[in-house]
Amino acid sequence: MNLEELKIDNDFILIRIQNESDEIQRVEKPVALGLIQFHFVLKGQGKFIFNQGQYALEVKEEKSLLLYNPQKELPLHLEISKDSWIISVLMSIKKLHQLVSEDAEHIPFLSLENADKKYYTEEDMSPSIAIVLNQIFHYKSNSSIKNLYIKGKSYELMSLYFNRNEGSNIENCPFLSDETNLKKIKQAKEYLIDHMVEPPSLQELADKVGLPLKKLKSGFKTLYDNSVYGYLLDHKLELSRKILDTNQHNINEVSAEIGYSTPSHFIAAFKKKYGITPKKYMDR
Repeated sequence: MNLEELKIDNDFILIRIQNESDEIQRVEKPVALGLIQFHFVLKGQGKFIFNQGQYALEVKEEKSLLLYNPQKELPLHLEISKDSWIISVLMSIKKLHQLVSEDAEHIPFLSLENADKKYYTEEDMSPSIAIVLNQIFHYKSNSSIKNLYIKGKSYELMSLYFNRNEGSNIENCPFLSDETNLKKIKQAKEYLIDHMVEPPSLQELADKVGLPLKKLKSGFKTLYDNSVYGYLLDHKLELSRKILDTNQHNINEVSAEIGYSTPSHFIAAFKKKYGITPKKYMDR
C-alpha cells in the first residue's frame, strides 16, 4: 500500500492512499479535536470505523464523506479495500473560515447555530472533483514544482467541493461534465492497462469505448494530466519498478512482462524516467 501525507498549508493536510494489493489494508492516524475531515473515494471502497469498532461506515467509489465533531476526537481508522484509491483532507475550522469567509453562511456546519454540533454528510462525487482527484493521483513527477502542483490542486479540490454551481466547474473541458463521457475515459484507461503488452491504436481504443478520437485524447489529457500513450508508458515503468523490487525476476523477464520487444528499449526508457538503469536499481 502506498500512503503519502502532504502538508499543503498550516492546518491543511492531504493524504493520498493507494491499495493496489489483493488484501484489505488498514490505516490508523490520530486526528486532533475539531479538525474537519474530507474523504474522497475515487476508486474501490473504504470502511471508516468509529468508537473502537462499535460503528462502521462504508463509503463506495465516487462518493465523498465529510466528518466534523467539535466535541470529540475522531481518529482516522480506515479499512481500504483492494484496488482502492482514497484522498483524505484534514483541515482546521479556522483554516476553512479563512478560505470561505464570505460564503461561510452557506455552509451548514459553519453557521453560528451549528458551531458546537457534530456534522457529517456523504455525497456523490461530481465529475469536476473526480478530474482533480485523478490529477492528484497521477502526477508522478518528482520535479521542484510537484509541491506547488499538488498545493494548487488541493485548493481547487476544496473550492469545487463547496461550489454547488456545477455550470462553471469544468470550463476547460465541458465534455467531461457528462458522467457518461467521464466513465468512457475511465474505461479506456482500464482497457489500455489490460492490453499494455499489445496496446490498441488510438482509433481502436476510441472505437472500443464509443468516443470520437479527438474527445478521447482531450478528455484523457484533462482527466489524467497526460496523453494516452504517455500515461501507458508511466504505468508500465511504475509497474516494472514494483516487479524489480521483489527481486524475483531478471531484467529480460520484466521487460517482456510489461510489453517491451527488446530489453534495451526497456532499459533506455527506465533510465530516462528514473535516472538509473534497472540493474543498478536492483543492486541499490
